[in-house]
Amino acid sequence: MKNEDDSQVWNFVSEPNLHPIKVKVNVNKRGTQPGLIFVAPYTGNREETIAQPGSLIMDQAGNPVWFKPLKNRLIQNTDFKVQCYKGKPVLTMWEGSISGVQTNNANLPVGAPEPGAFFQIINQKYEVIKTVIAQKGYTADLHEFKITKRNTALFLAVKQVPADLSPFGGPGNGFIDNYSIQEVDLKTGELVFFWNVLDHLNPADSMLPASTAFVNNNIWDCFHINSIEEGPDNTLLINMRNMWAVYHIDKNTGDILWQLGGKQSDFILGPHASFSWQHDARFRGRNRISLFDNECCATPTSPPEGRARGLLLQLDFKSMKAVVDRTYYHDPPLIVGSQGNMQQLPNCNQFIGWGQEPYLSEFRKAGNTLKNPSKNLIYDMQYPDQYESYRAFKSNWKGRPGYPPSLTVVPLSKKTAEVYASWNGSTETAAWQVLAGSSINKLKIAGAQAPRSGFETKIKVNASGPYYQVKALDACGKIIGISQTIFVK
Repeated sequence: MKNEDDSQVWNFVSEPNLHPIKVKVNVNKRGTQPGLIFVAPYTGNREETIAQPGSLIMDQAGNPVWFKPLKNRLIQNTDFKVQCYKGKPVLTMWEGSISGVQTNNANLPVGAPEPGAFFQIINQKYEVIKTVIAQKGYTADLHEFKITKRNTALFLAVKQVPADLSPFGGPGNGFIDNYSIQEVDLKTGELVFFWNVLDHLNPADSMLPASTAFVNNNIWDCFHINSIEEGPDNTLLINMRNMWAVYHIDKNTGDILWQLGGKQSDFILGPHASFSWQHDARFRGRNRISLFDNECCATPTSPPEGRARGLLLQLDFKSMKAVVDRTYYHDPPLIVGSQGNMQQLPNCNQFIGWGQEPYLSEFRKAGNTLKNPSKNLIYDMQYPDQYESYRAFKSNWKGRPGYPPSLTVVPLSKKTAEVYASWNGSTETAAWQVLAGSSINKLKIAGAQAPRSGFETKIKVNASGPYYQVKALDACGKIIGISQTIFVK
């Protein structure tokens, strides 16, 4: 990291090894859905960064709640979110290296996962309880990892398959990025479902020219699946960015039931319903689909750059027509070349991560238009220094760390000291109690309880120590965590 700027990075006395980004809240109006915010910020292939990469939970004011820094800038987390496993809330994420993102070296198409990547499941104590890797020679892909109600893991994986690309305008000795959908029993590790795109779709329908393989080590990323959603009647909804299309798949047969968008669309797209280079297709009932519509910018031959939007489409299966239901634009409107997602919250607000652009936003259900982007935008947060996050989520979460609170004491005089207390990941700490004494066995309460203040609470006490300890208290005053006792000279 380069020299830290206090306006853009957090520095803590009690956790000196944690340096998450410091965000700016641009809009915060009434009506937002309660919850915490989940992101995994990074800055691409920049040699120096102001903060550590990693997975970050924040409150709506932008204060860190939990931060897990990565070992170095060559590693990245994506798709960091709350899910349910065996009836209990867990955190899940992808971890690995991404070609051409952390470094300028792209041995695979830019944005592709490097071999060795994996998914992980973390419990409320912040312990890794499962790691999952792809099978059949595929690499775990960074875009999607879902835990099903069956306690299986449904995820994307990719591998490069040799192919003659000359009929498509590419190299003869080329490769195709072949994506698969894999489902693994989390108890046994058994592969219970497998589907690969090359068996079902024609690469010629791609909107990404095969000639791009010439500058990507002869590899053509013609499909680029970036989301999976379980649908009704044992089906899957699959989004393919580079096909400009969404597909509904029958899991029993593997057949495509219908295609929305792209060159072979089964639907007529109504006014302003067309989309391109999109992400995060989700069912919203049986006859509505949501998308993060990038409308930008994968190739020099792309259409004129559009403004990214959250998009809800109404599907009429009798007329096979798709029309716009609602749209959600940032204020000001953004050009977003990659990444992004739209999450429906319990109160029907829409929460949008703007991918390559350093924002996340919350909108009232009714949405807005390109001409009036401030309408119904009730929350907006901005990352510093060109940071971005593949996706952003808002969810409820109770973190109960399996490790003790952290404590640092700075003596001010013989009888006073400043105490810095924090507990990385605790969501239930409401106040701190400081104890001090002349020995470990003679600790006494030093002053009144101090309300928790952000990630780290600074407490001035009239106590000479030299032994100190803090206890974390919940809203009812119950002790929920005790730090180690430290000796301060």
